[in-house]
Parts: sequence; structure tokens; C-alpha cells
Amino acid sequence: MATEPEEPEPVPPPDEADTAPPREEARTGDRAGQPDDIQKDLAEAQDAWRRALADLDNLRKRHARELEGVREAERARTAAEWLPVLDHLELALTHARADPTSIVQGVEAVRDQAVDVLARLGYPRQEESGVPFDPNRHEVVRVVDDPDTEPGTVVEVLRPGYGDDGRQLRPMAVAVSRRRE
Repeated sequence: MATEPEEPEPVPPPDEADTAPPREEARTGDRAGQPDDIQKDLAEAQDAWRRALADLDNLRKRHARELEGVREAERARTAAEWLPVLDHLELALTHARADPTSIVQGVEAVRDQAVDVLARLGYPRQEESGVPFDPNRHEVVRVVDDPDTEPGTVVEVLRPGYGDDGRQLRPMAVAVSRRRE
């Protein structure tokens, strides 16, 4: 036997309670009917946000002051390293006036002291010859024909360099042997 399709039950017309906008309790969960609490929470969150911004601004300002202090301390430390060099240079000039032949020894001593200061500051003197040319450490000033050396070898250091591979103050100025063709 064939069954007839059942007719759907009639739906009652919506009453006013169903068509009203959702109440506050639907949006706030268990805080239904407590808008003062919501305003209080919002005010607390805004206050915390403002405090965090003020803390961040204070941190930025403190960091800037500390950074300037560190810079000043480093400048003072570097200048203090050079004071003995200046003292010895003045001493060498005083001795040179009394004994002109002592000037060379005095200037050499001051130069050695200056080289030592640069090394202590992290920039040791570099002046080796007979090594392969390295564009990261050497600056070619002259190319020479030298049949006794391999091509691309540093033959002469014309001006010393200061610093290591990672921290170079100045590269060495060198003469390099020409490549043979």
C-alpha cells in the first residue's frame, strides 16, 4: 500500500517575545543585566593599557639614557688609553731638544705604544708579507713583477692595516706580484 505524505503541522505565528531583539544576557553570558560591571571591566582594561604604554615609554627613555651613558664611558675609556701615548710623545719632544739624536728612539717608543693601544682596543696591527692576496684584508696599491714569488702574493706592505677579519679598522695597502700570462 502506498502511504500518503503527511501534512506538516501548522506553525503558530511568532509572538512578540520571539521577535524582540536579543537581550543583554544573550551577549554577556552569566553577566546578564549587569552593564555596570562591563563598563567597570572596560575601564580597568583601558587603565591597564594606558599603564602598559606609559611603562613602555619610560623603558624606552631609560634605555636611551643608559645607552648614552655607555657611549660616554666607552669614549672616556678610549681617550684614557691614548693619554700615555700623548705623555710619551711630549717626553720624546723634551728629550729631543736636549739630545737631537734621541728623537728616533723616542718616536719609535711612542709608535710602539700607539700600536699597543690599538691592539688593546681590538685592532691589532697587520703587516705580513709573503701571504696570498686577500681582498678582505688587503688593498692593492701596486702590482710588481717578481719572478721569485707566486702570482697574487703580497710582496710588500706599504701601509699596515689594523684589525682582524671580522673587525677591520683599515686594510693593509700592499704591493702584489703580477699574474703570469
